[in-house]
Amino acid sequence: MEKWEYLTAPLLIHNTKMILDNFGDEGWELVTVLPGQNSEQLVAYFKRKKEQ
Repeated sequence: MEKWEYLTAPLLIHNTKMILDNFGDEGWELVTVLPGQNSEQLVAYFKRKKEQ
């Protein structure tokens, strides 16, 4: 059975691409992005397979 780990991270609107690229380089897959606590912030949810 595959096992997953999850991560949430804040995204600043003016720096979104760089932040997402960095997580992608580390093997994280973006699941969704939702609004944060204010209009300048988003929250990204990621997953990746756990290494066994």
